[in-house]
Order: sequence, then structure tokens, then C-alpha cells
Amino acid sequence: MSDVDASGTLAEQLFHTLTEAILRGELAPGAKISEPVLAQRYGVSRGPLREALHRLQERRLIVRSANHGARVVEPTPQMLASIFAVRETLEGLAAKEAATLMSDDELAALADGVRRHERELQDSEAGRHNALGKADEDFHFRIAQASQNPLLIDLLCNQLYPLLRLYRSRNDNSSLRQRALAEHKRVLSALCDRDPEMAELTMKRHIASAKVRRTMALQTCSLSKSET
Repeated sequence: MSDVDASGTLAEQLFHTLTEAILRGELAPGAKISEPVLAQRYGVSRGPLREALHRLQERRLIVRSANHGARVVEPTPQMLASIFAVRETLEGLAAKEAATLMSDDELAALADGVRRHERELQDSEAGRHNALGKADEDFHFRIAQASQNPLLIDLLCNQLYPLLRLYRSRNDNSSLRQRALAEHKRVLSALCDRDPEMAELTMKRHIASAKVRRTMALQTCSLSKSET
């Protein structure tokens, strides 16, 4: 392997490692990005690290300013509104295309996932961090993939969905989680009926409802921080 190939591979690994560190909160929202500190922590040179940071900036997980340098992005209501405005349109389109393109096996797997969501909600403890969690991500990811539209898949799976993980909240209650599950069932029903228009409509309604839930959770979280 050439030095260039090795550097590219290392930058890719760093990009994924730092992405997870941000989304898990190990690099806190608003935290200053120090290249020397990160280079020492991960035992890498500055070249691959800068490439990884550049990709994080492209994905809007870090931001740069003339006065403050590079920092981890901080979730804001404005950012949330922008994400969901785009998400509603893109996921509606994905559901519309998936309604006619999903195979029977893909639909069966999606239905199995919804049943798994329901079991997880029934077994979850009060206050557990977003009980839908990975299962919720899988539901939307599967539908995006089933659209068979490479650009749509990239925009949703590689760009929007990682950003959405910044808004996962501990403030969801059982009622809100059950509502999300019911909305998933309506989307699934439209997909099983092979009804593109209804699939698009139910998905858009689900995303609009999710926006309200995420906004309320973000406001509650911000209020809690201001009171501490």
C-alpha cells in the first residue's frame, strides 16, 4: 500500500471514530477542537486528522469561525427546523418510491422491525434513553435504501441521519414513543398496500410529528440546563 493510500485509509478511520465520538457526546456539543490534543489522543499525524476534520465540517458535525476556531456543532432549534424541512421532503419521496420498488422480502423485514419496536417499548423501563433507538433508525434507513435512488440514499443515510442522532433525547415519554410507533405502522401499511401517494403522505405526517417531538425535547433539555 502506498503512503497516499495509507493516509487516506487512516483519515477515513478517523472520520468515523470522531463522528461516533461526537454523536455519543464524548466530544461535547460546543467543545473546542484542538488538533494537537486529538492527534495525541489518537496517535496520528496532523495530515490525516485535518482531512478527517474537513469531512466532519462538510457533514456539519463541526463548525469553524474566525473568532472561535473549530468547535463541535451545538444543536439549535434553527438547525433542527432546517433538518426536518429537508427531511420531510426527502423521506416522503423515499417512501413514495419504495412503495413500488420494495421487494416482498424487504417489506417482511420492515414489518419484523416494527414488531421488534413494539416489543422493545413494552419491555422498556421508564426514562430509558429513546427506546426506539436503533430500531427507529433501521426503519427509516430501510425505506431510504428501498428507494433505489443513489442520491437520495446518500443525502438521507450519510448526511441527514447522523445529524439527527444529535437530537436523540432522554425526554421522550412512553406516550410519545407509542405515537411514533403508531405512525411507523401507518407508513408500513401504505407500503404494504403498494400505495405511493399514501406512503408519501403518511411519511411526511410522521416526520412533521417527529419535528414537534424533537423541538419540545430540545426546549426541555435547554430549560433543564439553564436551571442547573
